[in-house]
Amino acid sequence: MKKIIQFFKDSYAELKRVVWPSRENVAASTKVVIVSTLIFAVILGFVDFLLLKGMDILF
Repeated sequence: MKKIIQFFKDSYAELKRVVWPSRENVAASTKVVIVSTLIFAVILGFVDFLLLKGMDILF
């Protein structure tokens, strides 16, 4: 039981040392992820469309 209590104490102490990102940094990172996801979705959708049209031509 002492090891479990020590684990939680150490975990809490470690969390105090963490440098958390600011709200602005999190918002900026989220925007980058959303925009890049949308760009890749459009690119993959276009490639899928081209492959579908190519398969229609072949068969």
